[in-house]
Amino acid sequence: MNLALWIIAGLLTFICLNGSAKMFVPREKLAGIGGAATRWVEDFTPGALKAIGAVELLAAAGLVLPAVLGVAPVLVPLTAAGLVVLFACALTMRLRRGERLTVTGDVIYLALALFLAWGRFGPESFTG
Repeated sequence: MNLALWIIAGLLTFICLNGSAKMFVPREKLAGIGGAATRWVEDFTPGALKAIGAVELLAAAGLVLPAVLGVAPVLVPLTAAGLVVLFACALTMRLRRGERLTVTGDVIYLALALFLAWGRFGPESFTG
């Protein structure tokens, strides 16, 4: 189970690093890259997109670095719990926009973050 949690943490880290591009790519270009799946960025200000990107960048660091470095590994499940909130908000936003075909990824990411938080808080915690 520990290996599965590390794989999930790595996958979510990659997803968050990829998502943090919102900090650097202009909103108009980002909206055109992914077609209908990225039109949601038009509803947010550039500042809000930079904030979301910064949260995702911090999450990418918080999912792996504390455990690898052995410094405050309790941050890993806390970061995963924060991602649960982030992905729940993303899912809510997509449903409100009527993007029912694009929610699959958000549901999968939410489930992975929830499983990681549960696993690192519970049976495979770093403090046990």
